[in-house]
Amino acid sequence: MENTKLPIALVVAMVLQISGGVWWVSQQAATISSLKETVEAMSSRMAIEDQVNLKRDVARNYEEIDMLWEDMEMAAGHMERIIDLQQRVTILEKEIGWMQNPMH
Repeated sequence: MENTKLPIALVVAMVLQISGGVWWVSQQAATISSLKETVEAMSSRMAIEDQVNLKRDVARNYEEIDMLWEDMEMAAGHMERIIDLQQRVTILEKEIGWMQNPMH
């Protein structure tokens, strides 16, 4: 009879160990599932944030490009006025030169 108590104790210990192992694996599966959902939510949120940031950056760059075009147009206007003034000065210099020396 004493020989049968030892295997029963072993069987009980094995059942407890197996039950503990099953419980531990199920807890790990639940943790992994929860982490997977968290990662998916974060990935979705990051994708939305990236898109919002991209739209904001494109709008900002568009405004900066518009300002650059305006600056270039102003600079081109200044250059045209400078060229016009240089042409007028050249004409005046030629006229003064003819007035001083009408034979040439």
